[in-house]
Amino acid sequence: MRTIPHWIDGAEYIGDPSGESPVVDPGTGREVANLLLASPADLDRAVAAARRAQGAWARTPLSVRTSIMFTMRELVLAHQDEMARMIVQEHGKNYSDAIGEIQRGRETLDFATAINVALKGEHSVDISTGVDIFSLRQPVGVVAGICPFNFPAMVPMWMHPLAIATGNAVIVKPASATPSAALLTARLYKEAGLPDGVFNVVSGDRELVGGILEHPGIDAISFVGSTPVARIVQEVGTSHGKRVQALGGANNHAIVMPDADLGFAAQHISAAAFGAAGERCMALPVVVAVGGIGPDLARRIRAHAQTIRVGYGMDEGVDMGPVIDAASKKRIIGLIDDAEARGADIVLDGRGLVVEGHEEGFFLGPTIVDGVALDAPIYSEEVFGPVLAIVHADTYDEAIGIVNSSPFGNGAAIFTNDGGTGRRFALDVEAGMVGVNVPIPTPVAYYSFGGWKDSLLGDTHIHGPEGVRFYTRAKAVTTRWPSERTYAATMSFQREE
Repeated sequence: MRTIPHWIDGAEYIGDPSGESPVVDPGTGREVANLLLASPADLDRAVAAARRAQGAWARTPLSVRTSIMFTMRELVLAHQDEMARMIVQEHGKNYSDAIGEIQRGRETLDFATAINVALKGEHSVDISTGVDIFSLRQPVGVVAGICPFNFPAMVPMWMHPLAIATGNAVIVKPASATPSAALLTARLYKEAGLPDGVFNVVSGDRELVGGILEHPGIDAISFVGSTPVARIVQEVGTSHGKRVQALGGANNHAIVMPDADLGFAAQHISAAAFGAAGERCMALPVVVAVGGIGPDLARRIRAHAQTIRVGYGMDEGVDMGPVIDAASKKRIIGLIDDAEARGADIVLDGRGLVVEGHEEGFFLGPTIVDGVALDAPIYSEEVFGPVLAIVHADTYDEAIGIVNSSPFGNGAAIFTNDGGTGRRFALDVEAGMVGVNVPIPTPVAYYSFGGWKDSLLGDTHIHGPEGVRFYTRAKAVTTRWPSERTYAATMSFQREE
């Protein structure tokens, strides 16, 4: 049985673990590794290494930093097959989706290779007699990234490239279910020439998270996960004087208007709802069908969903893998059972799916539930599984009211051929990321990713320009050089003319 260590100060580290956690292959239900859980002393060691390294790294010329980030980008590309296989084994998603995740994460590495452009400041001359002013951005210090299980490569890559490129040192806490990609990332950073201590990995449970939130040597925290935990991270972290970026849960909606191309909409809704077994914060679990098109739309989506091949992620032709664990499978089935008991129509039922040769895996088939009541848990909760709930509305106004009544506001989409309706939706909807005929409107890395309402605690989105601002602090410098001439000091707060 393989043991997964930490990575501290440029090397694998075992330390004095507080325990171990099994890493399970969701496709087989079997343990594949033991993960060491960090003790408080292990966290202290990682923070100390990061603080020692950060000062010198912040003073490293931008040309050197960007060169290392470019080398890292090339190494991730060269090792993406190895990383994808790790993701398949620990998460369960199919191989092509794992490759896609790495590619999306690498977009942030692309952005980081040109961080010198994003860090340019401003300069104004003669704001007063002989006085100039300029602005600059400097790193916050030591940054911790607390990451979810569903994107073990991409979400950390939304954090560490920008944090490192802007001069910070980083401690990544991967999800206990999917830790190996973070360890491979650490080895690649070392090969790329990153100084020891600038990138560290410590694994653990909620006690480790609590230690990160309270540790005086950590200056900022990036978090992606559920809303209840995001709220704790934001409240505890800020109460201990840290800058916090906490992205929470989602329950994304798509409105389908009567004028939409229903064939086009059905194809894209199926992919958005069931890709990665629905375990995406940008998945599409809810459709609002407007003007009586619901039954026809449900039939069309079912036709696409029935072609999805569910199986082990490394097998040829597999489109969708299992959910992450047995508890998730049980919870999702319970939500479907509840919706059925409330009178919803199960258009496509994936509860009884068994994958031959992988009978102990945590598989569910694509499931479509039509006529869902707005008070049903399958509608109001974040299902995080391969389930699509269809609700009905008579008009656009009723539909947008349903979407905006959700406590979440991560992503939202509309399918329509009417440009005016699409424009109105983009302005009306209460969500941070909006798609018009695009069901998963995840921004590219040179824009920023983040939601509204309960999908974001705090006000800073991740990666892109807002990521740069989160990982840096602004400074304004006002200068005067007495060698030019003699100036009289003044007691007044007025500017000199």
